[in-house]
Amino acid sequence: MRPERKLLISIILIWLFNVSGIIGILIGYKDWFLALTPLNLLVYLGLILWNSTKRKSLIIGLLIPFTMGMITEYLGVNYGLIFGQYQYGDNLGTKMLGVPWIIGVNWALLVYCTGAISKKIHTNVIVASFIGAILMVALDVIIEVSAPRFDFWEFKNGVVPLQNYVGWFVIAFIAHLLFQKVIKTLQYMVSIHIFIAIFIFFTTFLFF
Repeated sequence: MRPERKLLISIILIWLFNVSGIIGILIGYKDWFLALTPLNLLVYLGLILWNSTKRKSLIIGLLIPFTMGMITEYLGVNYGLIFGQYQYGDNLGTKMLGVPWIIGVNWALLVYCTGAISKKIHTNVIVASFIGAILMVALDVIIEVSAPRFDFWEFKNGVVPLQNYVGWFVIAFIAHLLFQKVIKTLQYMVSIHIFIAIFIFFTTFLFF
């Protein structure tokens, strides 16, 4: 299949999943759609791999943010380190030592997408990693508002500490540095659509 057709199909699927999720939740099928969150993230990651010309090396590269995400989230959930004290709910699926495995996928997905966007802005790895980390923190600020009511996760006493955002930036910056050193070519169009789709999804629920 031609790359242009793959890209078009990917963009259609991204927005199909995103818009149907927003509408489904708004009209009263919240529990059903939120339970599909792991599938949604896997579809996004699958589309990235589908559009890649070097899938094996990309999978190896994605293991960097996946592993870093799982380890740091484990330390957070079980010891209150890095991000603060919080617990995961049930809508992110099966957990390993208190951390849903899909969270590792989420870290890999976000590092890839923000990495592709940041490399378009600046080619220097350090600068691009800084921009990528900023984009991830900005997205997390919006997601944190809806996370508790979507039963994704919740911080102790319902308050997100500043420590969480500092931790996110530091870990994201390191993950970007390592990932962008290994993976040089990223699919920008798929990445920007996924990032905007996620941004619009959670921004919608700041108001509804």
